[in-house]
Amino acid sequence: MYQLDITLRRGQSLAARDRGGTSDPYVKFKIGRKEVFRSKIIHKNLNPVWEEKACILVDHLREPLYIKVFDYDFGLQDDFMGSAFLDLAQLELNRPTDVTLTLKDPHYPDHDLGIILLSVILTPKEGESRDVQSSIHSFLHWRICEIKTMLMRKSWKRSSKFQTQSLRLSDLHRKSHLWRGIVSITLIEGRDLKAMDSNGLSDPYVKFRLGHQKYKSKIMPKTLNPQWREQFDFHLYEERGGIIDITAWDKDAGKRDDFIGRCQVDLSALSREQTHKLELQLEEGEGHLVLLVTLTASATVSISDLSVNSLEDQKEREEILKRYSPLRIFHNLKDVGFLQVKVIRAEGLMAADVTGKSDPFCVVELNNDRLLTHTVYKNLNPEWNKVFTFNIKDIHSVLEVTVYDEDRDRSADFLGKVAIPLLSIQNGEQKAYVLKNKQLTGPTKGVIYLEIDVIFNAVKASLRTLIPKEQKYIEEENRLSKQLLLRNFIRMKRCVMVLVNAAYYVNSCFDWDSPPRSLAAFVLFLFVVWNFELYMIPLVLLLLLTWNYFLIISGKDNRQRDTVVEDMLEDEEEEDDKDDKDSEKKGFINKIYAIQEVCVSVQNILDEVASFGERIKNTFNWTVPFLSWLAIVALCVLTVILYCIPLRYIVLVWGINKFTKKLRSPYAIDNNELLDFLSRVPSDVQVVQYQELKPDPSHSPYKRKKNNLG
Repeated sequence: MYQLDITLRRGQSLAARDRGGTSDPYVKFKIGRKEVFRSKIIHKNLNPVWEEKACILVDHLREPLYIKVFDYDFGLQDDFMGSAFLDLAQLELNRPTDVTLTLKDPHYPDHDLGIILLSVILTPKEGESRDVQSSIHSFLHWRICEIKTMLMRKSWKRSSKFQTQSLRLSDLHRKSHLWRGIVSITLIEGRDLKAMDSNGLSDPYVKFRLGHQKYKSKIMPKTLNPQWREQFDFHLYEERGGIIDITAWDKDAGKRDDFIGRCQVDLSALSREQTHKLELQLEEGEGHLVLLVTLTASATVSISDLSVNSLEDQKEREEILKRYSPLRIFHNLKDVGFLQVKVIRAEGLMAADVTGKSDPFCVVELNNDRLLTHTVYKNLNPEWNKVFTFNIKDIHSVLEVTVYDEDRDRSADFLGKVAIPLLSIQNGEQKAYVLKNKQLTGPTKGVIYLEIDVIFNAVKASLRTLIPKEQKYIEEENRLSKQLLLRNFIRMKRCVMVLVNAAYYVNSCFDWDSPPRSLAAFVLFLFVVWNFELYMIPLVLLLLLTWNYFLIISGKDNRQRDTVVEDMLEDEEEEDDKDDKDSEKKGFINKIYAIQEVCVSVQNILDEVASFGERIKNTFNWTVPFLSWLAIVALCVLTVILYCIPLRYIVLVWGINKFTKKLRSPYAIDNNELLDFLSRVPSDVQVVQYQELKPDPSHSPYKRKKNNLG
């Protein structure tokens, strides 16, 4: 065991990353893959002076000290400014050493990125480590060094004008737990954008930011007049509105994206309950962006103590039931239902601190609505007793409840998570949910007790099923994973093999491999072809749904859980960790960055194709009964329409609608009702992720009460 005392002195001639010719540098120290120290940020300075000290405990000297310098960008991804290594094995023990490190970028080894000056001293701690008292002394000394480092960080935090640490979820919502309104934005198009590529074109995309909320549009390849037609929502925290920062970029594979221009929207200047068409001139660049912006009143999203319970108040409950009664079908179609979540307590959580405790708080998310509880300090069995209420815009949404450990000097640590589809909720039942890992593929330590109520209008929910899903504006970026690529390939192969096996079966009927079966197929073929009418197609699908339904209610459930997908999901996190270590050691990802983007695209296409086939299968397998019943209603209606109305009239109406759609609504977002319906049906992967784990019997509240009495 060694103690490494570092004094981060200063930097000289660092790289400029901001448009003003300066940077806001800070330094990360890492050993192996673990970050051991992060410096404060020096604003607008290429020759920063830190004079910060850090005390680090080192197990061995095989791993070098990895120094990375970044330029801080609020709300955006921080820019890389260079890195360097310090070989700890080359340091003399017990002797202060001044070190000058030259910063380099692996992608551009010829660039001069400046230097970092350090003072280090390495002290051995193993001499008497086998003695108990010496071990305790070493541990206490290490803890004192760590506390000193933490106090130094806190001191500059309080004195700094800008809060520049990583944003934690609790920080994001500390100012207000209530949305004041919703900003609905439709990105229509860009006009005469600046050409950034050698071919005289660009691959533009647009970033939006309102406070901590972000949205990134899709990339439109090789055009200066892109047509996006994308719609998304932001939330307003303040009555007076806010400023939406908009930046346009040109996508460049393998290198830094080019900046096209920026503009802003002042929401305080826009009237509410009215759609505004805005043509915004891009500053620091060329061209215009065309937007539709609508400000609407706040949805019911709130947090309160357990004593304040909307549904337990009989009068308020009747008002909510009346609001979503079948008689109010056409009143505010976007308001589908009401969700109340009681976050009661958690038990047996993971210990995230060296003291063997955690400081847990809970985040409750429904699409883009996020609320959180207070933090219960030094406790592995916290009680929150909070009630969260949400407006439901899509009954097929998934409620996500995540438990974090609050860490004052860095981002919050993940403790566990559950994902609960709204349609699977049993109203008013207090349940113990086993917490899962980040990928929702396996259990982690602890359970959380929730009581959930859902009230919704089934007709509104059915109509909303046929429009595009709400897109989450805070999502993790996809990255290359061999395990994920293999999993998606196997899923797609299974879907294709269903079609191949069906083709073999039909061909076997033609070959008379089984004479009785071939004879029956021949008679059926003659009968169907001679009497065929178009309405029989949805009728056959209707009979298939009905047949599977009777199999399920009779106890002959033909839905088989895919153990291959489950096993691969459970192994995925471990494989990703191995991939990360290998890529960091070999620099593989850095060398084939452009190829990675192509591989990720192929990986996502495999996922989409496999998910499409699985969603069709799960519709007929009654995986989500609400959607299967909705399919039955739709097929019945389609059967009647095709039976009563000649096909040419149906095609004529369809064609007229398609040809006149853009004339009637120029800024309408194109959608396919069938694909929107299937997007609500979970794939096999999502079925596994949303599946509840069986809680440990020891966590039963009745057994716990009995033990307490004992």
